[in-house]
Amino acid sequence: MVARIVTIALFWALVLATAWVVEPYAVAVWASATSPRAVTPRGNLSAAEETAIAVFKNASPSVVHVFAVQRPQASALAPREGTVLQTGSGIVWDAAGHVITNFHVINGTDRIGARLTSGEFVGARVVGTAANYDLAVLQLERPHSLLHPIAVGKSANLQVGQMAFAIGNPYGLDLTLTSGIISALHRRLPTTTPYEIEGVIQTDAPINPGNSGGPLLDDAGRLIGVNSALVSSSGAFAGIGFAIPVDVVNRIAPSLIREGSVPMPGIGIAAAPEEAAADAGIDGVVIVKTVPGSPAAKAGLVGMDANSGNIADVITKADGEPVHSLSDLAGVFEKVGVGHKVDLTVMRGDNSRTVEVTVTDISKLEAG
Repeated sequence: MVARIVTIALFWALVLATAWVVEPYAVAVWASATSPRAVTPRGNLSAAEETAIAVFKNASPSVVHVFAVQRPQASALAPREGTVLQTGSGIVWDAAGHVITNFHVINGTDRIGARLTSGEFVGARVVGTAANYDLAVLQLERPHSLLHPIAVGKSANLQVGQMAFAIGNPYGLDLTLTSGIISALHRRLPTTTPYEIEGVIQTDAPINPGNSGGPLLDDAGRLIGVNSALVSSSGAFAGIGFAIPVDVVNRIAPSLIREGSVPMPGIGIAAAPEEAAADAGIDGVVIVKTVPGSPAAKAGLVGMDANSGNIADVITKADGEPVHSLSDLAGVFEKVGVGHKVDLTVMRGDNSRTVEVTVTDISKLEAG
């Protein structure tokens, strides 16, 4: 009896072992998909997907890839080395071939070109720049492809939480769409000048190097901003991107196309760095010097003593608004506008006085 039980157990053990060895081969033969799989129906696209697809389809033909080359000058002490290539994005503004991009994309470069969505590569030249708005206008040179000017929206009525889409060329990858929401409004963005751009749009739509100069769009595919900056210590997307509001672009672009520049409102002063003023315990704009013949000089404002370094005039308010830095003061000048007067509260030592100064275009003042 025991022998029979042992025999049966050995038999089933052998069967199971054989099955365990054979099973992968059997599955490979019977379960392998040796012909195309049947496609599972997915149903209709969601409303959000339809929106994103429509935005990209309609707006992407208006986005160009901008290439700018900087060639170092050769000299006996510094031989010519390799060229520096800067890339970014641009927006077709009109049927004449004007393209909006960021000033920092083309700043300091010698040659500029653009690749259109058709694949055509054309040369481009700078028509006008506004460094204090980080904007530049390029002119495409004799493109053969049909141009598609971007649809322009408004930024004044935007709300936090609205959908936002960015199209650009991050890391040199053509026509990349990213999406998110408008995270905040009325931010201030520093530029390469003492001015800050006001009313800037903050978004969490991924904006990486190469997106600069590309469009920020609403869910109707309309331009609501020009992507300008990325806040990240690593240089990678960190959830905070900024765009210059389209209402500013729509005001500045025509002037750049017509004149090549925009007025830079000011009064003709050079100011001490904000950090230096803070170190001296001063809350305001310390005047280092005034431009001869400028509104500031005519109003009797005085800069620091060139020999002793003693501080003379410090601007603490402009039209009743406290100013803590030159960017604060520049913001007031921007609101007042060229040709209009501004009342400045000026401290000299312990004495305070009010000085009326006319805001002027300091770009022309400096040029003269």
